[in-house]
Amino acid sequence: MKRMLDAKRKPTHPGEVLREDVLPALEMTQGELAKRLGVSRLSVSELLHGKRALSADMAVRIARLTSTTPESWLRMQLAVDLWELEQNPERYRHIEPLAAVA
Repeated sequence: MKRMLDAKRKPTHPGEVLREDVLPALEMTQGELAKRLGVSRLSVSELLHGKRALSADMAVRIARLTSTTPESWLRMQLAVDLWELEQNPERYRHIEPLAAVA
């Protein structure tokens, strides 16, 4: 499947979307977000600064709070994860593709 985005550009981390778009629109602090989500402020801070990956649990919490879907948040994280893995293709060089079945 061909990507629509530039493969050289790292996809936007879901935490960055929260930090740059969602929190300002809601006029909410990191501390208030943490409290509303029922998680530690450290968890929120690490997510907002891209130091922590978005878990399925956190995606559900954020989706519930923002009336969005967990899948939309997880797709953002998946794009980041795959991009990071693809930066080191040598890691998978030893895996031989299976022959096509006729």
